[in-house]
Parts: sequence; C-alpha cells; structure tokens
Amino acid sequence: MRPKITCHMSTSLDGRLHPSRWSAAKDGSMKELADRLYETIGSRFDADGWIVGRRTMAEIADEGERPDLLDEPKDREPHIVERNGGQLAIAIDPSGRLLFESGELGGEQVVVVLSTRVPDAVLKSHREKSVAYVFAGPDGHDLKTALETIGERFAVSHLLLEGGGTINGAFLASGLIDHVSTLIAPAIDGLKGVDAIYDHAGEANERPAQTLCLTLSSCETLEGGVVWLRHDVSPAPETGSRG
Repeated sequence: MRPKITCHMSTSLDGRLHPSRWSAAKDGSMKELADRLYETIGSRFDADGWIVGRRTMAEIADEGERPDLLDEPKDREPHIVERNGGQLAIAIDPSGRLLFESGELGGEQVVVVLSTRVPDAVLKSHREKSVAYVFAGPDGHDLKTALETIGERFAVSHLLLEGGGTINGAFLASGLIDHVSTLIAPAIDGLKGVDAIYDHAGEANERPAQTLCLTLSSCETLEGGVVWLRHDVSPAPETGSRG
C-alpha cells in the first residue's frame, strides 16, 4: 500500500514558486516570511518524510554528470537502510545524477528513486554511502510502484511532496496526490514562463487535473496576510478510483 501524499507548497497569488522574485512585504522580507511559515506549517503534519525532485535535492547534495543509461532495463532489487526513527528524505532522480557524502541529511535517511536502467556503478556508490534506493521502472516514471515499495519497506504512511513544479505535476498527472496544503502569500511574480507549483510536461491538449476533484477542508489566515488552504483530493465523479 502506498503512503498518502500531501503536496505542501508556498506560492504567490499567480501560482509561482520563488519567493525571492515576489513583490515586497509591507513589513520585512516576503521571502523570509514565506520560508518561515512554510517550515512551521510543514512540521504540523508530523509526516514520515518528504519528497523533492533532483534539481531541488541538488541544492543540498552534489550533482554529477548524467551517467550513460543502459540500453535495456535490468532486474533490480531495492536497497533498504534502516531509518532509525527519523524521517525519509526522498529524491526523484531517475538518471542517478545525485551524489551524497552519506545516507543521512540532518538525521534523515536519504532514499533515491531511480530508473532500472541506471548503471551498476551508481548503485554501488549509493550502497557504499548507505543511501537507500528504490526503482520506478525503466524510464523512472512509475512513481506509484516506487511509492508502494517505500511504504512497504520503510513502514511509512504519510509523505509530504515538496518538489518543484515538474515533480509536483508528475504526481498530479499520475493521480498520486491525496491532499493539498497551499500557503498563498500576498505577493505577485508576474513574469511569463516562471515555474508554477504544478508544471506537468505534457502535450498542449492534455488536462492532467481534469480527472480530479478538490474539496476545501480548511482555510486559515496567518501572519502577514498569508492564507493557508487545505484541500482533499478525490476522483472526479465520473472517473472512478485513483491509483
């Protein structure tokens, strides 16, 4: 059984991701306010871990060149490391570019989600550093299988999705988001093409959220006029069950 996923994000009024680009706060720094409230609210969930994409994790870990992927996928077994009661720090890294000094980030166990086409050298390096890994199919897109493996092998039931727009969009399109937590700052970015909190890389005629229905579960006004919205995500009435 896969863990429940709450997508926890902070955004401007126009849905953009980067507080350093937003209009100013009336008092103090808008980025400082947004970052502080994001961390404070995130801790309230008491989740078993968090999920980000490769680019976001590369701000914490190192990133190497893209390895040459195998022409054909191989049968792979996950590598599980005991988390010793701490949270999981999960990175979606299909091509195996992330490099870690150890398997822990601030006491949290690192888990990478890989393609089954990554070369053996990537897996060997992770094992030597006590980095856990699971697999998401030959292209790294089978997120449901990866989540099921994480849920079963690490005995976790709830994870926060805190990725960039691309990873959030991939989870959205796969029907893998169960709850949404959105902090909306009284700010605007305004520039066309800047990353949004959901950015599915699909065709122009795709509608990645059309099969979903959001129900407001709470609304709260926080410091500085930031509004915290929480929604439950369910299938739209005509679509049946989700993944």
